Amino acid sequence: MTDFSNISILTLQGFNLPPESIPSAFVFATLGYLTILTCNLILLITIILNKSLHQPMYLLLLNLPINDLIGSTALFPHIIKELLWDTRTMEFSTCVTQAFFIHIYATGAVFILTAMAYDRYVAICCPLKYNTIMSNMHTMRLISLVWISNILMIAVLFILLLRLPRCRSLVTHTYCDNPSLLQLVCVNTTINNIYGLMTLAVCQVITVGLIIFTYIQILIACFRNKQSDTRSKAMQTCATHLIVFLLFECLGLFTIISYRLTDISPHLRKFSGVAAMILPPTMNPIIYGLKTKEIRVKAVKCIQKRIYTS
Repeated sequence: MTDFSNISILTLQGFNLPPESIPSAFVFATLGYLTILTCNLILLITIILNKSLHQPMYLLLLNLPINDLIGSTALFPHIIKELLWDTRTMEFSTCVTQAFFIHIYATGAVFILTAMAYDRYVAICCPLKYNTIMSNMHTMRLISLVWISNILMIAVLFILLLRLPRCRSLVTHTYCDNPSLLQLVCVNTTINNIYGLMTLAVCQVITVGLIIFTYIQILIACFRNKQSDTRSKAMQTCATHLIVFLLFECLGLFTIISYRLTDISPHLRKFSGVAAMILPPTMNPIIYGLKTKEIRVKAVKCIQKRIYTS
């Protein structure tokens, strides 16, 4: 086997689009990235600039656009470059960096949505104790736990990857991630597989378990509440949150499982992998921005103020 460890250039499989489809794909990717940047930056700036939104719910929500911007920026510039210059090569260091931030985004999204579900659980099920439980100090501890555990877990994943020699240079995916980089390795990857599956299982048990518990408790509290307005508002908030979580979970898990299924279409795997990186960052600012009255009002005022002063 040829040792590729000293070769820094990798070749990505790409989308294999016909020449006539490339211009429209380039326009779609560019507009999609600009839309994600604009919507998430508006949500981010609105929460930062308005002190009235510096509450636990919005401070937790603040992390969602930050995470979405990390994932989108790790993916879209590479796709736009590939479509514009018709190149499928990438430096190994760039590929690893892209994979690292894509995994940070994927894990961070699940952790942040779980933290937000916990906040809603306390607000709806323990309203009298909410300010005591979700103090600013406790909220910052929760945010720190989300990011520190995320970064440490993904860092170990890539430390285990980078110790292994490579004997291939073709990445069989449209972007770099840990499973596709592991396919470049020609030595035993049992430790990497065990760690990857173990962290995935632990994260799924903790996050899905907490969300199931919180939403069961929220549903019980909503049905017990005799005020129809309060009940409908709580149900609407939780329903949108649950839709975002389930969408991301289904797309993400399907992409992970598809690497281990030899019979599955590679085009389907590409679609699910890219959809998991595009749909949530596009939907999140719309769902949590437009559907949340406080944020919507503040964002409109902020935009109007900028227009009038310019």
